[in-house]
Amino acid sequence: MEISNSEEKSILLQIPIRIQSAYTDAFARLRMGALINILVEAAIQSADSLGFGYSGLRKNQLFWVLSRLSIEIHHTIRWYDSIWVETWPKDIDGLHYLRDFIIRNEAGEELIKATSAWLAIDVDSKRIRTLEGELLESLLRRSDLHALAYTPEKLAPVKLGESFPQKAGYHDLDLNRHVTSSRYIDWMMESFPMDFHQQQYPEYLAVNFMKETMYGNELSIRRTEGEHGLFQFEADNLSRATQSFRGKIRFTASN
Repeated sequence: MEISNSEEKSILLQIPIRIQSAYTDAFARLRMGALINILVEAAIQSADSLGFGYSGLRKNQLFWVLSRLSIEIHHTIRWYDSIWVETWPKDIDGLHYLRDFIIRNEAGEELIKATSAWLAIDVDSKRIRTLEGELLESLLRRSDLHALAYTPEKLAPVKLGESFPQKAGYHDLDLNRHVTSSRYIDWMMESFPMDFHQQQYPEYLAVNFMKETMYGNELSIRRTEGEHGLFQFEADNLSRATQSFRGKIRFTASN
């Protein structure tokens, strides 16, 4: 699809955000769960403005689900920081609809870069569908513009490791009544003690959402440690006999 100059300009959404205390951890740094919420909210606003958001897809009995996400963190964002979140729909990769993000400070410097893959899910069957017809035609995208040049990482299984139990509660749910994206990241981060967090902060985070987790589901989250601050995760949903998610976090010394 050819994109006019006005469409090319409008496809990039920029949102100003001032980091509040509710977004931060015990050391006044942006929490990873809050970061995910910021990115997801920017994606929602962008999709809505371009006509293929919540209401646009509902007309076609569809809704968006975040499938994969990779984030590079180059500078730590802190309480009171003013940032700009920039996002745009990038391309289509098989069944995945790609979207990128850049978070900048007020001077325009890049702090965080991310790429994500989304699936269109049928409301009734909960099966993956592809966009067709007018809806597909309306999906403006910038395949030439990259925050990260690679696609969101497909994570390998984690067969062994230390296990942590987790149960999905009411405040873990989103409006689709399954566990919201940011809570999986919170669960991974909660597997580390406070003194670890005081000394370390993520420089890379990736997550793959495998199967939805519902209210009351009991999970077993495995964590294995690699070299150079790398940890990998995989969660079994014991209540549904499925794999819930996989994750990867690489930490570096906190500044």
